[in-house]
Amino acid sequence: MIRSLLLGLALVAPAAFAQVPGANEVRTATLANGMQIIVWPDHDIPNVALYNWVHVGSRNEAPGITGLAHFFEHMMFNGTSTRAPGEFDQILEANGARNNAFTSDDVTVYQDWFPRSALETVFQLEADRLQNLSFDPKVVESERNVVHSERRLRVDDSHQGRLQEQVQATAFVAHPYGIPTIGWPSDILSWTIDDLKKFFSTYYAPNNCTLVLVGDVEPDQAIALARKYFEPIPKQEPPRPVKTEEPEQLGERRVAVNADAQTPLVQVAYHGISGADPRRPALDLLTRVLTDGDASRLHRTLVEEQKLAISADSYFTAGFDPGLVWFFLSLPAEGDARQAEAEFTRQVERVIEEGVTKDELARARSQALADFWRGLATIDGKAQALGSFEVLQGGHKKLFDEPRAYEAVTQQDVQKLAAELLRSTNRTVGVLKSPPPPDEAQTQSGGAK
Repeated sequence: MIRSLLLGLALVAPAAFAQVPGANEVRTATLANGMQIIVWPDHDIPNVALYNWVHVGSRNEAPGITGLAHFFEHMMFNGTSTRAPGEFDQILEANGARNNAFTSDDVTVYQDWFPRSALETVFQLEADRLQNLSFDPKVVESERNVVHSERRLRVDDSHQGRLQEQVQATAFVAHPYGIPTIGWPSDILSWTIDDLKKFFSTYYAPNNCTLVLVGDVEPDQAIALARKYFEPIPKQEPPRPVKTEEPEQLGERRVAVNADAQTPLVQVAYHGISGADPRRPALDLLTRVLTDGDASRLHRTLVEEQKLAISADSYFTAGFDPGLVWFFLSLPAEGDARQAEAEFTRQVERVIEEGVTKDELARARSQALADFWRGLATIDGKAQALGSFEVLQGGHKKLFDEPRAYEAVTQQDVQKLAAELLRSTNRTVGVLKSPPPPDEAQTQSGGAK
């Protein structure tokens, strides 16, 4: 009921929600070892969401150790010097809790959802694995095999994943964002125990973590428990900062991948902006005008009218440094990739030259605000948003002004950003399709007449 109300109000009168309520309820603290704690009480239900944002992702890796950030997402569930592998999950489940984790280019995030009665138990468990993680060689080898299998599933055996990895690696020539989060195959097979220990001690220090709690918890209690369980963990030297800036791309780059694919794929990646860039709402609205829903430009033209694609999607990464703005076209069997790409380019150039209409911007804004409020309808969504804004988007206080930021975006803002980012010289185009039969390939190369 609450979610439906928020959705309806966001669509009908978004200006009435120019600011998210609750900013004055958020409490922050920095422990003596540098760990940051953020607490947002929400007493609607007797549950708590805890997110530990570790400031490490594939952005912090280098050739030889790629994939380590993702590997630790697995290792952190595999025992400590005081608890056996699997015990972490068993204790949480016995207390009615659930957990998960994810890794990105920028961060590794550990998530717990639990009843308020389990608060101290969860603090004990999280502090234990941050301080006393085990490096049992048998467990390391077991998880190495798991990760290598995961890579085969998500990349090697996935047409979308394989093409996207090649496009990303081509789009970045200097910045470590070109490294795949899951790592390169040879690196996964060659990490040593010393590599793991050095990486863990560097990046899993308390001064490299931001702990976020949202739910039925009192800030004073949560901060006191943080001091009790996390503050004894020693501070480490701050990790070496990533100083490399990707140089401006001066011409289109192209990637061709041959695969036995019934559905040809076209992916286009433009260099974008960082999470803290104030133009992020405008970029969100721009991509929504192009791909969000049946009324979006690319869906109307490529999917419905010209039947050149069966789907047109997009997303953009907004992390510590400027990431990529991605567009994905899935084509029908025997679809013409050149024709689909040409129509995609034509629609993008129309936005650059003519801008977006008032109705398109209004529709995109309504979609964005509805998604935003829907996300804040749960304690999990609040914890995700609070941590994302704090770590990646310039500070958690910006979360509470997010609706106002979207309301301020104009048609001119969107057109200007499109002209800056979506120019052909700023993009990398990837095409995946089945190779032509041998006779046809010989004809195309000029070997037969």
